[in-house]
Amino acid sequence: MLCLSAKGLLPKIDAAVFADTQWEPKAVYDHLDRLEREIADPAGIPIHRVSSGHIREDALDPNHRFASMPLYILNRDGKAGMTRRQCTGEYKIKPIKKKVREILGYLYPIRVPKGVFVEQWVGISTDEFHRAKDADVKYMRNVHPLLDIGWSRADCVRYLTSLGLADTPKSSCLGCPFHGNSQWRAIRDSSPDEWSDVVDFDAAIRRGNARANATGNQLLGQAFLHRSGVPLSEAPIDHVTAAEWAALQADDDAPDAEELEAGVVDGCSPWACRGEQPEPTRDDFGLTA
Repeated sequence: MLCLSAKGLLPKIDAAVFADTQWEPKAVYDHLDRLEREIADPAGIPIHRVSSGHIREDALDPNHRFASMPLYILNRDGKAGMTRRQCTGEYKIKPIKKKVREILGYLYPIRVPKGVFVEQWVGISTDEFHRAKDADVKYMRNVHPLLDIGWSRADCVRYLTSLGLADTPKSSCLGCPFHGNSQWRAIRDSSPDEWSDVVDFDAAIRRGNARANATGNQLLGQAFLHRSGVPLSEAPIDHVTAAEWAALQADDDAPDAEELEAGVVDGCSPWACRGEQPEPTRDDFGLTA
Protein backbone atom coordinates (compact mmCIF):
# COMPACT_ATOMS: atom_id res chain seq x y z
CA MET A 1 0.00 0.00 0.00
CA LEU A 2 2.91 2.34 0.72
CA CYS A 3 4.33 1.70 -2.74
CA LEU A 4 0.96 2.12 -4.45
CA SER A 5 0.51 5.45 -2.69
CA ALA A 6 4.05 6.64 -3.35
CA LYS A 7 3.69 5.78 -7.06
CA GLY A 8 0.36 7.58 -7.35
CA LEU A 9 -1.73 4.45 -7.92
CA LEU A 10 -3.56 5.08 -4.65
CA PRO A 11 -4.20 8.46 -2.98
CA LYS A 12 -1.26 10.10 -1.22
CA ILE A 13 -1.10 9.12 2.43
CA ASP A 14 0.10 11.48 5.14
CA ALA A 15 2.22 8.92 6.97
CA ALA A 16 2.92 5.23 7.52
CA VAL A 17 3.30 3.59 10.93
CA PHE A 18 5.43 0.57 11.82
CA ALA A 19 4.73 -0.95 15.25
CA ASP A 20 8.03 -2.43 16.42
CA THR A 21 8.12 -5.21 19.00
CA GLN A 22 11.93 -4.75 18.90
CA TRP A 23 12.37 -8.46 18.25
CA GLU A 24 11.91 -8.84 14.51
CA PRO A 25 14.41 -10.46 12.14
CA LYS A 26 17.22 -8.26 10.92
CA ALA A 27 15.88 -8.76 7.40
CA VAL A 28 12.67 -6.94 8.36
CA TYR A 29 14.52 -3.91 9.70
CA ASP A 30 16.80 -3.85 6.64
CA HIS A 31 13.75 -3.99 4.37
CA LEU A 32 12.06 -1.17 6.31
CA ASP A 33 15.18 0.97 5.93
CA ARG A 34 15.13 0.32 2.19
CA LEU A 35 11.45 1.18 1.88
CA GLU A 36 12.03 4.42 3.72
CA ARG A 37 15.08 5.30 1.62
CA GLU A 38 13.81 4.26 -1.83
CA ILE A 39 10.02 4.60 -1.64
CA ALA A 40 8.76 6.73 1.24
CA ASP A 41 11.32 9.55 1.44
CA PRO A 42 11.25 10.38 -2.30
CA ALA A 43 7.44 10.57 -2.10
CA GLY A 44 7.50 12.73 1.01
CA ILE A 45 5.80 10.10 3.18
CA PRO A 46 7.19 9.82 6.71
CA ILE A 47 7.40 6.37 8.33
CA HIS A 48 6.82 6.53 12.07
CA ARG A 49 8.41 3.72 14.05
CA VAL A 50 6.58 3.23 17.34
CA SER A 51 7.01 0.76 20.18
CA SER A 52 5.64 -0.28 23.57
CA GLY A 53 8.88 -1.99 24.54
CA HIS A 54 11.04 -5.01 23.80
CA ILE A 55 8.79 -8.06 23.88
CA ARG A 56 11.62 -10.55 24.49
CA GLU A 57 13.16 -8.60 27.34
CA ASP A 58 9.77 -7.87 28.88
CA ALA A 59 8.87 -11.58 28.94
CA LEU A 60 12.04 -12.34 30.92
CA ASP A 61 11.83 -9.35 33.29
CA PRO A 62 10.18 -10.31 36.62
CA ASN A 63 9.52 -6.63 37.35
CA HIS A 64 7.69 -5.88 34.10
CA ARG A 65 3.98 -6.41 33.55
CA PHE A 66 3.85 -8.63 30.51
CA ALA A 67 1.10 -9.07 27.90
CA SER A 68 1.31 -12.79 27.30
CA MET A 69 2.47 -14.46 24.12
CA PRO A 70 0.54 -17.49 22.80
CA LEU A 71 2.91 -20.16 24.12
CA TYR A 72 2.19 -23.85 23.64
CA ILE A 73 1.59 -25.57 26.98
CA LEU A 74 2.14 -29.16 27.99
CA ASN A 75 0.07 -29.67 31.14
CA ARG A 76 1.00 -32.02 33.94
CA ASP A 77 -1.66 -34.48 32.81
CA GLY A 78 -0.06 -34.60 29.37
CA LYS A 79 -2.76 -32.57 27.64
CA ALA A 80 -1.75 -29.71 25.36
CA GLY A 81 -2.96 -26.13 25.64
CA MET A 82 -2.02 -22.56 24.84
CA THR A 83 -1.60 -19.39 26.86
CA ARG A 84 -3.68 -16.32 26.12
CA ARG A 85 -2.55 -14.06 23.33
CA GLN A 86 -2.33 -10.40 24.33
CA CYS A 87 0.86 -9.32 22.58
CA THR A 88 -0.75 -7.85 19.45
CA GLY A 89 -2.84 -5.46 21.52
CA GLU A 90 0.04 -4.39 23.75
CA TYR A 91 2.94 -4.22 21.31
CA LYS A 92 1.19 -3.22 18.08
CA ILE A 93 -2.25 -1.67 18.55
CA LYS A 94 -1.40 0.32 21.69
CA PRO A 95 1.62 2.20 20.25
CA ILE A 96 -0.20 2.84 16.97
CA LYS A 97 -3.10 4.42 18.84
CA LYS A 98 -0.68 6.58 20.80
CA LYS A 99 0.97 7.81 17.58
CA VAL A 100 -2.41 8.50 15.96
CA ARG A 101 -3.43 10.62 18.92
CA GLU A 102 -0.15 12.51 18.62
CA ILE A 103 -0.74 13.10 14.90
CA LEU A 104 -4.25 14.37 15.62
CA GLY A 105 -2.93 16.61 18.40
CA TYR A 106 -4.88 15.02 21.24
CA LEU A 107 -2.49 13.08 23.45
CA TYR A 108 -3.99 11.03 26.27
CA PRO A 109 -5.84 11.95 28.46
CA ILE A 110 -7.23 14.71 26.23
CA ARG A 111 -10.50 13.62 24.63
CA VAL A 112 -10.49 13.43 20.84
CA PRO A 113 -13.44 15.59 19.69
CA LYS A 114 -16.33 13.95 17.93
CA GLY A 115 -15.79 13.86 14.18
CA VAL A 116 -11.99 14.07 14.41
CA PHE A 117 -10.38 10.90 13.10
CA VAL A 118 -7.70 9.40 10.88
CA GLU A 119 -8.46 7.15 7.94
CA GLN A 120 -6.27 4.14 8.59
CA TRP A 121 -5.34 1.81 5.74
CA VAL A 122 -5.08 -1.87 6.64
CA GLY A 123 -3.49 -4.25 4.14
CA ILE A 124 -6.10 -6.98 3.82
CA SER A 125 -6.17 -8.68 0.39
CA THR A 126 -9.11 -10.40 -1.29
CA ASP A 127 -8.04 -13.89 -0.22
CA GLU A 128 -8.30 -12.87 3.43
CA PHE A 129 -11.25 -10.47 3.33
CA HIS A 130 -12.72 -12.20 6.40
CA ARG A 131 -9.97 -10.58 8.47
CA ALA A 132 -11.14 -7.03 7.76
CA LYS A 133 -12.22 -5.37 11.00
CA ASP A 134 -13.19 -1.95 12.23
CA ALA A 135 -11.02 -0.09 14.72
CA ASP A 136 -12.30 -0.09 18.29
CA VAL A 137 -12.03 3.69 18.76
CA LYS A 138 -13.91 6.44 16.95
CA TYR A 139 -10.81 8.49 16.16
CA MET A 140 -9.58 5.75 13.81
CA ARG A 141 -11.56 4.51 10.80
CA ASN A 142 -10.22 1.43 9.09
CA VAL A 143 -10.35 1.18 5.31
CA HIS A 144 -9.01 -1.62 3.13
CA PRO A 145 -7.65 -0.30 -0.18
CA LEU A 146 -6.53 -3.71 -1.46
CA LEU A 147 -10.11 -4.94 -1.21
CA ASP A 148 -11.31 -1.82 -3.00
CA ILE A 149 -9.03 -2.46 -5.98
CA GLY A 150 -9.63 -6.21 -5.92
CA TRP A 151 -6.03 -7.28 -5.28
CA SER A 152 -5.12 -10.73 -3.98
CA ARG A 153 -1.87 -11.70 -2.30
CA ALA A 154 -0.59 -12.87 -5.69
CA ASP A 155 -1.30 -9.43 -7.16
CA CYS A 156 0.67 -7.84 -4.33
CA VAL A 157 3.60 -10.19 -4.89
CA ARG A 158 3.62 -9.43 -8.62
CA TYR A 159 3.59 -5.71 -7.98
CA LEU A 160 6.39 -5.89 -5.41
CA THR A 161 8.41 -8.02 -7.83
CA SER A 162 7.99 -5.39 -10.54
CA LEU A 163 9.53 -2.85 -8.13
CA GLY A 164 12.47 -5.10 -7.28
CA LEU A 165 10.99 -5.95 -3.89
CA ALA A 166 10.33 -9.65 -4.44
CA ASP A 167 12.35 -10.50 -1.33
CA THR A 168 9.98 -8.63 1.01
CA PRO A 169 10.19 -10.55 4.33
CA LYS A 170 7.27 -11.32 6.61
CA SER A 171 7.07 -9.05 9.63
CA SER A 172 6.77 -11.04 12.86
CA CYS A 173 8.62 -11.57 16.11
CA LEU A 174 11.65 -13.84 15.84
CA GLY A 175 10.23 -16.14 18.50
CA CYS A 176 6.57 -16.08 17.48
CA PRO A 177 4.95 -19.41 18.43
CA PHE A 178 2.79 -19.15 15.31
CA HIS A 179 5.78 -19.78 13.05
CA GLY A 180 5.54 -22.87 10.91
CA ASN A 181 8.40 -25.32 10.41
CA SER A 182 9.57 -23.52 7.27
CA GLN A 183 10.01 -20.28 9.22
CA TRP A 184 11.92 -22.00 12.00
CA ARG A 185 14.19 -23.67 9.43
CA ALA A 186 14.80 -20.36 7.68
CA ILE A 187 16.00 -18.80 10.93
CA ARG A 188 18.15 -21.82 11.79
CA ASP A 189 19.70 -22.16 8.34
CA SER A 190 20.22 -18.50 7.42
CA SER A 191 20.85 -16.71 10.69
CA PRO A 192 22.76 -18.68 13.35
CA ASP A 193 22.78 -15.76 15.81
CA GLU A 194 19.02 -15.31 15.60
CA TRP A 195 18.51 -19.07 15.92
CA SER A 196 20.62 -19.11 19.06
CA ASP A 197 18.55 -16.20 20.37
CA VAL A 198 15.19 -17.97 19.93
CA VAL A 199 16.53 -21.29 21.27
CA ASP A 200 17.73 -19.49 24.41
CA PHE A 201 14.38 -17.71 24.77
CA ASP A 202 12.49 -20.98 24.37
CA ALA A 203 14.48 -22.48 27.22
CA ALA A 204 13.99 -19.39 29.38
CA ILE A 205 10.17 -19.46 29.18
CA ARG A 206 9.75 -23.13 30.07
CA ARG A 207 7.90 -22.10 33.25
CA GLY A 208 6.09 -19.22 31.61
CA ASN A 209 6.87 -15.52 31.71
CA ALA A 210 9.02 -14.19 34.52
CA ARG A 211 6.47 -11.74 35.93
CA ALA A 212 3.88 -14.43 36.49
CA ASN A 213 6.41 -16.60 38.28
CA ALA A 214 7.58 -13.67 40.43
CA THR A 215 4.02 -12.93 41.56
CA GLY A 216 3.22 -16.51 42.50
CA ASN A 217 1.26 -17.42 39.36
CA GLN A 218 3.48 -20.26 38.29
CA LEU A 219 2.54 -22.18 35.18
CA LEU A 220 1.10 -25.62 35.96
CA GLY A 221 3.01 -27.32 33.20
CA GLN A 222 5.68 -26.35 30.71
CA ALA A 223 5.69 -23.74 27.95
CA PHE A 224 7.25 -24.07 24.47
CA LEU A 225 7.61 -22.03 21.29
CA HIS A 226 7.05 -25.06 19.07
CA ARG A 227 3.69 -26.83 18.94
CA SER A 228 5.36 -30.23 19.38
CA GLY A 229 5.93 -29.51 23.07
CA VAL A 230 9.66 -30.16 22.99
CA PRO A 231 12.57 -27.69 23.23
CA LEU A 232 13.02 -25.72 20.01
CA SER A 233 16.55 -27.05 19.61
CA GLU A 234 15.07 -30.57 19.40
CA ALA A 235 11.76 -29.80 17.69
CA PRO A 236 10.87 -31.71 14.48
CA ILE A 237 11.11 -28.70 12.17
CA ASP A 238 12.51 -30.71 9.26
CA HIS A 239 9.52 -33.04 8.99
CA VAL A 240 6.08 -33.77 10.37
CA THR A 241 6.28 -36.51 13.00
CA ALA A 242 4.13 -39.61 13.09
CA ALA A 243 2.42 -38.27 16.22
CA GLU A 244 1.57 -35.02 14.43
CA TRP A 245 0.10 -36.90 11.47
CA ALA A 246 -1.97 -39.00 13.87
CA ALA A 247 -3.24 -35.84 15.56
CA LEU A 248 -4.21 -34.39 12.19
CA GLN A 249 -6.28 -37.46 11.38
CA ALA A 250 -7.89 -37.78 14.81
CA ASP A 251 -8.72 -34.15 15.61
CA ASP A 252 -10.81 -31.94 13.36
CA ASP A 253 -9.47 -28.86 15.18
CA ALA A 254 -5.82 -29.79 14.71
CA PRO A 255 -3.77 -27.71 12.25
CA ASP A 256 -3.48 -29.15 8.79
CA ALA A 257 -0.18 -30.12 7.20
CA GLU A 258 0.04 -26.77 5.40
CA GLU A 259 -0.25 -24.85 8.67
CA LEU A 260 2.38 -27.03 10.32
CA GLU A 261 4.74 -26.10 7.53
CA ALA A 262 3.81 -22.48 6.78
CA GLY A 263 2.54 -21.38 10.18
CA VAL A 264 -0.64 -19.52 11.05
CA VAL A 265 -1.44 -17.72 7.81
CA ASP A 266 -3.53 -15.04 9.48
CA GLY A 267 -0.50 -13.76 11.38
CA CYS A 268 -0.81 -11.03 13.98
CA SER A 269 -1.40 -7.83 12.06
CA PRO A 270 -3.18 -5.11 14.05
CA TRP A 271 -6.97 -5.27 13.60
CA ALA A 272 -6.60 -8.49 11.63
CA CYS A 273 -5.37 -10.89 14.29
CA ARG A 274 -7.49 -14.04 14.62
CA GLY A 275 -5.78 -15.14 17.79
CA GLU A 276 -6.15 -12.07 20.00
CA GLN A 277 -8.32 -13.10 22.91
CA PRO A 278 -11.38 -10.89 23.44
CA GLU A 279 -11.73 -9.47 26.91
CA PRO A 280 -13.41 -6.47 28.57
CA THR A 281 -11.53 -3.37 27.52
CA ARG A 282 -11.31 0.16 28.82
CA ASP A 283 -11.52 3.20 26.67
CA ASP A 284 -9.33 6.28 27.05
CA PHE A 285 -11.35 7.44 30.05
CA GLY A 286 -11.39 4.25 32.06
CA LEU A 287 -14.91 3.16 31.10
CA THR A 288 -15.65 -0.47 30.41
CA ALA A 289 -16.47 -1.01 26.73
